[in-house]
Amino acid sequence: MPAWLLPEYIADVLPSEARKIEDLRRLLLDLFRTYGYEMVMPPLLEYTESLLSGTGRDMDLRMFKLVDQLSGRTMGLRADITPQVARIDAHLLNRQGVTRLCYAGSVLHTRPAGLSGNREPLQVGAEIYGHGGAEADLEVQELLLAALRLAGVARVRLDLCHVDVLRALLDADPAGAALAEDVYLLLQTKDREGLTALGTVLLPATCAALVALCGLYGGIEVIAAARAALPAQPRIEAALAALEQLAAGLHGADVSIDLADIRGYHYHSGVMFSAYCPGLANAVARGGRYDQVGQAFGRARPATGFSLDLRELASLLPASAAKPAVRAPWGAAAGLRAAVTRLRASGEIVIQALPGHEHDQEEFACDRVLVERAGLWVIEALAQH
Repeated sequence: MPAWLLPEYIADVLPSEARKIEDLRRLLLDLFRTYGYEMVMPPLLEYTESLLSGTGRDMDLRMFKLVDQLSGRTMGLRADITPQVARIDAHLLNRQGVTRLCYAGSVLHTRPAGLSGNREPLQVGAEIYGHGGAEADLEVQELLLAALRLAGVARVRLDLCHVDVLRALLDADPAGAALAEDVYLLLQTKDREGLTALGTVLLPATCAALVALCGLYGGIEVIAAARAALPAQPRIEAALAALEQLAAGLHGADVSIDLADIRGYHYHSGVMFSAYCPGLANAVARGGRYDQVGQAFGRARPATGFSLDLRELASLLPASAAKPAVRAPWGAAAGLRAAVTRLRASGEIVIQALPGHEHDQEEFACDRVLVERAGLWVIEALAQH
């Protein structure tokens, strides 16, 4: 096998794409800061029990594991940054009030999310801790939409769901807990026949409600349809009311409801949402409420947030134009070095051409040149030379 061959679904990021990704990363993190979000930088690996806290079996299967040669304990390469941010909020910051945190970093997955997926997403996200009201959910959703607009994504559809609709149905059925994983898998593919087959074990009303979930997707009118099709349980009504409130609060946004879109069911504790846009088969971002994720660290706090794959988002953007630059000759003359230093300090890209390689700058458009005139180094348009 050639030494340069990378593992499947692992890829290098070449200069033009890397520049696009980095420019986008800076834009998004600067946007998050204008909302009051503080950046944190958790480590790439931790002990597995910390990384898996409150995340369920799905995260365990997605995580690469290794043995720490110092302690002998099992460590994991993070597959999601949220558990780490929850640990920072609960154990290190330990603040009493609302805390807004954001991050950007690579995560590693044992398997890609799809046929065209990458096993090393660059995850960017924002999270609010300490407020359990709908206001926090609304803020992170508005921030997500603002981030996508800033990235140049003009058309976004935000799908809303609520984990308590499914949990209320299963908790009311004696066999619900035992079949929760089967129901979860069947709902992911909206498998009505598979759900109907569970009627031999589940109560008829439960089975009928689960089948109904598969058809409860569309506009805001789905909430009224859900009230008619689902059992009149207080938890279900509270969940539907929360979705109604959020949909009404997202002014001007393209909002839809999908009560069977329960990816993250093990992880979330309330409202869940996914953002879709043209050009990507899967959601460009996902988020929701996860109030129990910090419990393993001794401090379960209300929490809500979102994350997206920056590499995937950047793939939607057109190729960046080459950056204008100044070409300068190679040399050690004091005046030349001072002129180059001054230009770079002012933000200019200055490329000193090595002898014989004056035209090798593929990533940059050298439209000016630094030349010596009467003992002074000045910039001239390159067309003159």
